[in-house]
Order: sequence, then structure tokens, then C-alpha cells
Amino acid sequence: MKLNELKNGQSARIVDMSELSTDIRKKLMIMGMLPNTQVTLIRKAPLGDPLQIEVRGVSLAIRGKIASEIAIEVEA
Repeated sequence: MKLNELKNGQSARIVDMSELSTDIRKKLMIMGMLPNTQVTLIRKAPLGDPLQIEVRGVSLAIRGKIASEIAIEVEA
């Protein structure tokens, strides 16, 4: 499953970010988005882009295209 497929309020764990370019992956990792990190989708913009997510207690906005390249595992 990809990050952009989460529903509002749903949490997941980041599994893989290897589809991202090196520059974008580094920027996200600096902001705390690392493999095995829990993320929660706060909300999507009315047209679906950008997404507001919470990572390690910090709210981030990321583009839908970037979110579609981040593999996640939904937590039960």
C-alpha cells in the first residue's frame, strides 16, 4: 500500500522509500520520515494534494506524487 492511499486519521508504518529520488528521500529523512516510523494521515486537501501527515509528533505537508512513492504497512 502507498501513503497516498491512507484514509483520514489512519496510521501506518513506513516500509520502503526507495522509489523516491535521492534528494527527496534525504529531505524526508531529515524531517523524521524513516523506515519503520509511524505516520498518521491528518487530512487531504480538497483536491487530494497535498496531504497533511503527522510524523514523530510533527505535522508535515507532502505532495501526493511523493506520497504515492512511499510504501507503507497499515497498523491494525
